[in-house]
Amino acid sequence: MFTNGNTKLYKALSKLSSIKWSIAIKGVFSGLIAGFLVVLYRIGIEYGTDTATKIYAFLKQNPLIILPWIILIIAVGLLIAWLIKFEPMSTGSGIPQVEGLLLYGFKIRWYAVLLVRFFAGIISSFFGLSLGREGPSIQIGASGSQALAKRISKNKLEENYLITGGAAAGLSAAFNAPLSGIVFALEEVHRSFSGLILIASATAALTADVVSKYFFGLKPVLGFTATPSLPEVFYIWLIPLGILSGTVGAALNKALLGFQAVYSKIPLYLRPCIALLIALPCGLFIPSVLGGGQNLIQIAEETHSGIKIIALYLIIKFIFTCTSFGSGTPGGIFMPILTVGALTGSLLGTIATRFGLPAEYIPNFAVCAMAGALSGSVKAPVTSILLIAEMTGSLVHMLP
Repeated sequence: MFTNGNTKLYKALSKLSSIKWSIAIKGVFSGLIAGFLVVLYRIGIEYGTDTATKIYAFLKQNPLIILPWIILIIAVGLLIAWLIKFEPMSTGSGIPQVEGLLLYGFKIRWYAVLLVRFFAGIISSFFGLSLGREGPSIQIGASGSQALAKRISKNKLEENYLITGGAAAGLSAAFNAPLSGIVFALEEVHRSFSGLILIASATAALTADVVSKYFFGLKPVLGFTATPSLPEVFYIWLIPLGILSGTVGAALNKALLGFQAVYSKIPLYLRPCIALLIALPCGLFIPSVLGGGQNLIQIAEETHSGIKIIALYLIIKFIFTCTSFGSGTPGGIFMPILTVGALTGSLLGTIATRFGLPAEYIPNFAVCAMAGALSGSVKAPVTSILLIAEMTGSLVHMLP
């Protein structure tokens, strides 16, 4: 028989359980919306980047068409600048805006963000800017969930839980990485642990992952599954590798801020034009640096690439990323950071082969340096470790 105190406790626990189930169910719907939106965005970005490579190859064979292409670049740059002015909250990666919405109550028009993200992001991908899809995917997921949350949430707190779930779902669908999406919401967005945030993020991220895998299959985003495990005798190399990759990640952060400061002195309407014009010589002469950088990651995985070639790719990708992202053009930064990290690891691994490291372990260096560079840049080591594990589809790199 319940006493009065026990009855109140029972009712409180029942109410808490009811809230958890409510958030879990709504999190599934949040994940469905975010998953489908990000899948559409991901298809558009991938198609745009592939098309950009073909366009630049065609321009190289037909140089007379370069002048009309430059005119098109200026027109598209002005259009992107107008879109950014229409919705300033859609500039850059979108992650700071999501954090501002959840932590500081920023007012963001979800419909305007979705419009600009899709149009500006996909249009710029046809010109091969060194931008990724993950930051925009996070904001797209959050915006889609914001639209849903405003209709089904009981209060502002529950609305924030669902928006957080949408952000986690966005990262999950962008990289087929649900665990990374969940940890990202806790480690990077809120920087604290909450059971209700975990429930919203987990249900949304797992649902979005199902949607993503339905369209893209079960194959990991990066193919490092055949890489052998690094023997413990070579773990001593992980110390300089961690220092170097972390330094490169932090240096990229500072460089991005520096380029943003330079761009701030240029009129807004010219910034995307400059970034698109810089992409032209890159596309004509070094097409591997276009887009997020998955082609370069494959090059970094190869064991026969020379030191000079890897160093050249690293320097150009580093600078090209700064000119693309610094302009404020909507686009993500995770994939370019991972690419810079992979090239850094491959460079050190190639140097290490001259001191006794078998060449077959160079891909291990590339994988570990991706985690190191991302961790050094975004200061989220657990998310970085899980993201690389899920993107490579292998756990043999987990300890190193």
